[in-house]
Amino acid sequence: MFAFTRKTRVGTAAAALTLAVTLLATGCSGGAGGGSGSGGDGGNLSITFLPKNLGNPYFETSNKGGEEAIKEFGGTFEQVGPSEATPTSQVQYIQTAAQQGVGGLVISANDPSAICDALDEARSAGVKVVTFDSDTDAKCRDLFINQATAEGIAKVQVDLVAKQIGDAGQVAVLSAAANATNQNAWIELMKKDFAADHPNIELVDVVYGDDDDQTSFDRTAALLQTYPNLKGIVSPTTVGIAAAGRYLSTSEYKGKVALTGLGTPNQLREYVQDGTITSFALWNPADLGYLSAYATKALIDGTITGKEGDSFDAGKLGKFTVGADATVLLGDPYVFDASNIGNFDF
Repeated sequence: MFAFTRKTRVGTAAAALTLAVTLLATGCSGGAGGGSGSGGDGGNLSITFLPKNLGNPYFETSNKGGEEAIKEFGGTFEQVGPSEATPTSQVQYIQTAAQQGVGGLVISANDPSAICDALDEARSAGVKVVTFDSDTDAKCRDLFINQATAEGIAKVQVDLVAKQIGDAGQVAVLSAAANATNQNAWIELMKKDFAADHPNIELVDVVYGDDDDQTSFDRTAALLQTYPNLKGIVSPTTVGIAAAGRYLSTSEYKGKVALTGLGTPNQLREYVQDGTITSFALWNPADLGYLSAYATKALIDGTITGKEGDSFDAGKLGKFTVGADATVLLGDPYVFDASNIGNFDF
């Protein structure tokens, strides 16, 4: 698996498990960074990754990064998750992981609050909870691994679409689920960036493909039918931008409607090569999973508690420091285009 250097870094199947027991009573386990219990089991390096949904290429890549890290430090890796990215679909997997006594849970949240009760139960049972990619309410986890700042992610997408449409015209956003924490934060910041720095660009609509390929494909078609003067689509989700690229590549809008957002090189290479997409951005999701695993280990073995200023080593990625709100920042977004996309394989 290719890994970015620190300077260039940007941005599975498991059946549903049914609970047979009732877990510990729900209770808030303290504020962000407070941890669960009194330090956890320092020797329990059994770590479960729970993405928004399985079958998503972005999370397949991040999970591989997590597995690589866990093998390096001698832990046990497991991946579980729902088939659809809905607000409560992750609850049973959280509860099962706690029942099984894992040392750490790494989760990308489908909703900031819907899974908090389950996470509180898991933390009360001694599980270290690390969110990555999409956060929960800060009180519900021990640490958040942020792929890049929300401001940086929003700005790079706004700047890319503005450049591609000549800084004027109608654009729309094709997002993931309506409740996705990260997507909503980026979109609100994009709205502000458009208003402040690109007065001749009109954001006409935000639609949701629910991180489903066919739904995102259909939403793209509907946008183009509803807004005949649309000049650009921004899709801050790997599933969405790939589905939109698939639609545009064989339509009359190819080369006429700009498409950008967040995607992986392997998904979008053909669309860059055929001219459907000029450029897009991301960080390395493998690095995101890798960093998340090492952060979870540091919590489990007591190297860090999630307090601001705590620091830990993350293997080949080097040393990282915990920031405000128990957050660790991976790095800055990276722009992919025809000149460099052949250099990456993920």
